Amino acid sequence: MSRIQRRGRDVLERLETEIFLTLAEELHFGRTADRLGITTGRVSQVIGKLERRIGGTLFERTSRSVRLSAVGRQLADDLTPLVAGMEQALRRAADAARGVTGELRVAFLGEWTAPVLLRAVALFAERHPDCRVDVREVQLSNSRASLLDGSVDVLIASYPFDGMARGPVLLTEPRVLAVAAGHPLAGEESVSVEVLAEHPVVQYPAVTSAGFKRDRTPERTPSGRPVPKGPAGGTFSEMLTLVAMGRGVLPVGAHSRQYYPRPDVAYVPIRDAPPIERGPVWLEGNTTARVREFVRAAADAAGAPPAPGRAAGAGPAGGPG
Repeated sequence: MSRIQRRGRDVLERLETEIFLTLAEELHFGRTADRLGITTGRVSQVIGKLERRIGGTLFERTSRSVRLSAVGRQLADDLTPLVAGMEQALRRAADAARGVTGELRVAFLGEWTAPVLLRAVALFAERHPDCRVDVREVQLSNSRASLLDGSVDVLIASYPFDGMARGPVLLTEPRVLAVAAGHPLAGEESVSVEVLAEHPVVQYPAVTSAGFKRDRTPERTPSGRPVPKGPAGGTFSEMLTLVAMGRGVLPVGAHSRQYYPRPDVAYVPIRDAPPIERGPVWLEGNTTARVREFVRAAADAAGAPPAPGRAAGAGPAGGPG
């Protein structure tokens, strides 16, 4: 038998893969058959054939239940990302064949990111007039969900944005410390990051990613001193209100002075903190031709260097501060 013939015996057909993964999800032969539009007998036949080829049981069956065996679980875990990758490759190929057409949904998180987004939209529209661009604003509570459910293709947001692909840095700004107008620090020319160990720090909402929190509201100062946690706000405006009430301080971007001016909040420069960075983020599995071209337009409009790659980590999105 030739190498190609032997290899062919080991390759799963598309129908076999689809039946196996659907049954692994449904754990019910009848529902699997209904979902795929085939007979229950066909499902049983294909699974039996797979089990004979593998030489082991994929599903443990009783008269009342169907469960994945250890071998079946391993096969399902191995196949799922491969099938997803193939579907993404086909989708990207279809996008490339069609060109940059259809609709692109872009969003911003934080008012100060809107101008750079609109410059990117203008350049993208000039380059790709056959693609309609829809612009919207998202909030702390739904930024990540909007990318995951596909209602937003690209988001201009603060880094780090855990678990997403990221483009080049489009915006940088110094960090400042938001304090109540009557706070002892309000009159200082600047403060050190170490001062966070001496005052409660207002927290971002629970949906905010761990990486973002470590960057904005760390648990310890650079010297290792613990940072006391203050109350959490549901929105950026709520967080500033907690600051104004004297419930804590909050490190934010310097643009907050312009976009969130309040007589009851003072913004004090943090002299030894790295700048805040912002740019495009998107779901890696949604890296279509439209997304790639928009990120390129955003970089060109901002005069940004090439993207550094994918952001590390996993978790919900960060916020605008």
